[in-house]
Amino acid sequence: MVTEKWAVAALRFFLVVLFGVLVVFQTMSLPGGIAYHAQQNPHDAPLRWPLTAIAVFLVLCAEVVVVATWKLLTLVKKDRIFTTASLKWVDAIVWAVAAAWLVVAGMLLFVGFNADDPGMPMLLFLVTVAITVIGLLMVVMRALLRQATTLRSDMEAVI
Repeated sequence: MVTEKWAVAALRFFLVVLFGVLVVFQTMSLPGGIAYHAQQNPHDAPLRWPLTAIAVFLVLCAEVVVVATWKLLTLVKKDRIFTTASLKWVDAIVWAVAAAWLVVAGMLLFVGFNADDPGMPMLLFLVTVAITVIGLLMVVMRALLRQATTLRSDMEAVI
């Protein structure tokens, strides 16, 4: 129990740090870096705004996952994780991962058909596979959470 409390506290601390870093990347680093790249490579200038929008959106998906994880940790702390309230936060994670997957898969298709070097398509393929694994893992975890929630409510009804 003590270990769980420390783990939850540490995870919350690092979620705050991660959220702060994501906000900085979303508002300054990524738009600035993409603008600098477009300025240095004029032939890539038309991609500045689409790439900025995609980057900001992908960071937003990550922020949704961080907030939903925070909410789930709150339910863990209150010993309410095995209730239907937790399912909506897991759903938020699943939908954020699905949205990110669609965008990255679209980028993979676009880059894959237009690239003359296999480096970027391979990197995007790796990211797409990683997001797929995370998404499918979350779907399985959601099913397990639903089963545990049902078992807990059945047990409470018996008692």
